[in-house]
Amino acid sequence: MSYEAKLMQMKKLLKKDQPQKIPEVPSQRKIQSPQYEEQWLRAGLLKEENDLGIVYKRVVTYPANYRHGHFTLSGLQQTLERWKEEKLSHPLSPDLNKPLLFFDTETTGLKGAGTLIFLIGFIEYTGSAFTLTQYVLPGPEHEAAFLYATKFWEEQKSIVMYNGKSFDMPMVETRWTMNRNELPPLLRHTEIDLLHGSKRIWKNEMDTFKLTTVEEEQLGFFRDGDIPGHMAPIIYQDAVKNGRAELLMKVLHHNEWDILSLVTLYIHSTDLLLNKKNYSTETIGTNIGKWFADLKSFDRSKAVLEQVISQSETRHPLAYYHLGFLFKKEEEFEKAAMSFSIAAEGLNGRERIIAYEELAKLFEHKLKESQKALSITREAIHLLKREKLTERFKLRMEISLANREMRLNKKLFPGEAQ
Repeated sequence: MSYEAKLMQMKKLLKKDQPQKIPEVPSQRKIQSPQYEEQWLRAGLLKEENDLGIVYKRVVTYPANYRHGHFTLSGLQQTLERWKEEKLSHPLSPDLNKPLLFFDTETTGLKGAGTLIFLIGFIEYTGSAFTLTQYVLPGPEHEAAFLYATKFWEEQKSIVMYNGKSFDMPMVETRWTMNRNELPPLLRHTEIDLLHGSKRIWKNEMDTFKLTTVEEEQLGFFRDGDIPGHMAPIIYQDAVKNGRAELLMKVLHHNEWDILSLVTLYIHSTDLLLNKKNYSTETIGTNIGKWFADLKSFDRSKAVLEQVISQSETRHPLAYYHLGFLFKKEEEFEKAAMSFSIAAEGLNGRERIIAYEELAKLFEHKLKESQKALSITREAIHLLKREKLTERFKLRMEISLANREMRLNKKLFPGEAQ
């Protein structure tokens, strides 16, 4: 090895042995209040500081007799008592061992890593009054303080939301993860989603389940001077940039109405769900009976559907349709056949074909009347050509009914060529 080569090798070794320069860690900068703080305070917001930074809030207290639409907030006490008496496991039932919280957010967008929650609001019931607390994010640098202020890390709660399982809570979890180095762990809370409940209770009664539509049609509440929801992020960005808080307060009122509606919607939904008297419409009663059946609360489902039938007789065949499956499960085959027969006569579309198929099954396998089963099967095949159905469902039923017809023909006419 030449002298020059040895020098080059030594130079490389020297570089490896030299200690690496450790970059200086800048000292943590104290987060300053935003320049527009005075404007926000004059608008009615309050300043709150914690170890992680600054957040602004608005607090409103409502007396128990406060009325929102057709309902007073005090009805919540009876709602909780009814759930306590029922001891019923249901998607709308609260965990009575946890404080109840009505919760909603406003965000800068619908998705994406850069989407922030800029407003978190919730109403708590203290036993004599209802307290609304809304936290407003001053800016991204205060996000950890903003999330910390919610105390979702401190105590598990039963949280009532509207589309919250799909949007609000996943968003909270995402933003919490982004700030996990500064925040305590986020607790798991009981989640009650009233959007899901509204769709189950008012299916076929409402065309859309926007909260404002539910408010008007079911709660009797009409907003006066509300901003369009899609304007909220634009107004917030302007309030942060220019300090103008007048329109920002309209966003807070929009959020306030959302949360008040959650309280009264929860009261109203519980009243309907746990009602043991006549239902305002047969459709609502049938929807609730079907929901209980889907949850395998079969006795409760049967009681609800029979109540619907007692008040409507044969005017609501869908109740007979769902009751038929319950009778079949209980092996009361004659009652099941009667229920499916009424349903088949009064329904149309998919449920009508299924009712005919269930009748054919009962007469073939349980009631041992093969001729009647064949006649019903042929009627179903005929109807299949007339009813408006999806191609997938039609193809499946064509195959199923053709096989049943062939089997019954062989059973009834064994000597004839098929």
